[in-house]
Amino acid sequence: MTPPLLEVRDLCTYFPIRKGLFSRVIGEVKAVDGVSFKIRSGRTLGLVGESGCGKTTVGRSILRLIPHTRGQVIYKGKDFFSYQGQELRRIRRHMQIIFQDPVSSLNPRMTVGNIIGEPIVVHRIAKGREKDELVASLLQKVGLHPQDALRYPHEFSGGQRQRIGIARALSLSPEFIVCDEPVSALDVSIQSQVLNLLADLQDELKIAYLFIAHNLAVVEHFSDEVAVMYLGRIVEHAPAKDLYRHPKHPYTLSLLSAVPEPDPRPKRRRIVLSGEVPSPSNPPTGCHFHPRCPLTRQLAREASDSDTTEITTGGIRLRVLQKCVQEVPKLEPDPQNPDHRSACWFAS
Repeated sequence: MTPPLLEVRDLCTYFPIRKGLFSRVIGEVKAVDGVSFKIRSGRTLGLVGESGCGKTTVGRSILRLIPHTRGQVIYKGKDFFSYQGQELRRIRRHMQIIFQDPVSSLNPRMTVGNIIGEPIVVHRIAKGREKDELVASLLQKVGLHPQDALRYPHEFSGGQRQRIGIARALSLSPEFIVCDEPVSALDVSIQSQVLNLLADLQDELKIAYLFIAHNLAVVEHFSDEVAVMYLGRIVEHAPAKDLYRHPKHPYTLSLLSAVPEPDPRPKRRRIVLSGEVPSPSNPPTGCHFHPRCPLTRQLAREASDSDTTEITTGGIRLRVLQKCVQEVPKLEPDPQNPDHRSACWFAS
């Protein structure tokens, strides 16, 4: 098997909480807490979870758009975080990002041609007429017209702006792209066009994607593997087909139960999670999911008193298993399917 293009090892990104006149640090927000995964060339890893779970922070930490706390990102066998100066600038062109909001990510004072052409000039790939021809070919590649290079972002629709963002990301011929919810702000019909475009570009250019999304229906059809995040940690990671057919973690089960079904008589039972999402500045001990987990409450009803404990969440007292409260579960492989890993003491 070929080595991975990109490997993330125990990535952590914490943000300090400051208070008082002298901005004294009184705590930290653990936005990303020990995330690890691998992505191979021409493959897509879907990263899903609720809003605020740390998905976007993972993508931006990998690209060094925000500073990480600890961990490694191995790109082509070398530590990406160790690069500095000109060496970093040289390697950056191979790792790009498509931002979630196609409006705020484009400079309204620049023409589309200048937006796409700026990285081409900065990295000294081309200039003058040669640059203009490259911009025109990129616009055609993403389904726009070469003359659109003379227009401004406000003259385009949301889907067209996202195509401009994709063209800018492609301008440096990258090998890895972070797609940060690239279709969440678009209409359903436009979503399919953008997803088909990304898939066609991957087939043609062998680009690896980290596809960040909260829409599990989109991720199912676009990703080769899926990692599910909850409160800064990956709680389940598996090939896309395995995860959707045989989800193991109770959080994944609850997310999948919320995906709308076209069948008027749905076969899937809706799992409604009780309680509020805990704060990443004060996460629960043990398994972060235990205050909202229906499985630990169900098993606690059948267990002896010595194996259970009471917790209070949202003003409600609940009985859960002690092991879930006291011990952090690791992302362990399924004995029957080593590619399917979940972080739950009692995963099915």
